[in-house]
Amino acid sequence: MKEVSNEELMASVANGNLELLKVLFKRHHVHVYNFLYKMCGDKMLSEDLTQEVFYKLIKYRTSYKGGNFSSWMFTIARNGLKTHFRKNKENHEDISTTAYKLTLVQEERDGDYSELQKALNTLTPSDRELIILHRFQEMKYQEIAEVIGRTPGAVKTKMSRAIQKLKTAYLKAV
Repeated sequence: MKEVSNEELMASVANGNLELLKVLFKRHHVHVYNFLYKMCGDKMLSEDLTQEVFYKLIKYRTSYKGGNFSSWMFTIARNGLKTHFRKNKENHEDISTTAYKLTLVQEERDGDYSELQKALNTLTPSDRELIILHRFQEMKYQEIAEVIGRTPGAVKTKMSRAIQKLKTAYLKAV
């Protein structure tokens, strides 16, 4: 039996079959949470924003007009995080860096990826976002381009530069 695609599921949700949102939630809530957590370093905020993403999927379901579901969902997640920081009048870069450092010190001191996490923390939020979407969420350049509103070529160039910055930061950390 063929698995139903995310796009087909969301099209059904958009047409009123809200029960199918459970399937999308099971498939993607961990990915959304991980993305948000890696961007802000705050577990509670990431949990709250993950719930908000799926609430907005229901609320704005009729605005889904096909296309790549993951791109649409991560655009909602990304915008939710930006809105949170804007509403709370916090500088996105400063708060995410501070929260990220606290998280690293408290929870990942001895983790296998702590040096990589520290190196990621040194990047700007936009560079960190690209790396997280591409390497951790395994999104293609075209999908990332849809999320951030750039061309795939621009994303590829920016990604290459971000990876180089990450390598430099990582080599300094180890």
